[in-house]
Amino acid sequence: MTEIKILRGNPDDSELAALAVVLAAVTTTSRPAPVPGPERAHWDRPARFQPPGASAGPWWW
Repeated sequence: MTEIKILRGNPDDSELAALAVVLAAVTTTSRPAPVPGPERAHWDRPARFQPPGASAGPWWW
């Protein structure tokens, strides 16, 4: 079991037991897996979409 260090105060045995129960419940609670969202094309990311530059020629204008 992990050691708990009390920084301030002088808790009695019942308070320490309650703290241990709460910490055990928090650490054993499993969180649900995130739901995957729709796939995105990421056109807003510069690494994915790069329009032709000025060297593309007059047809771009």
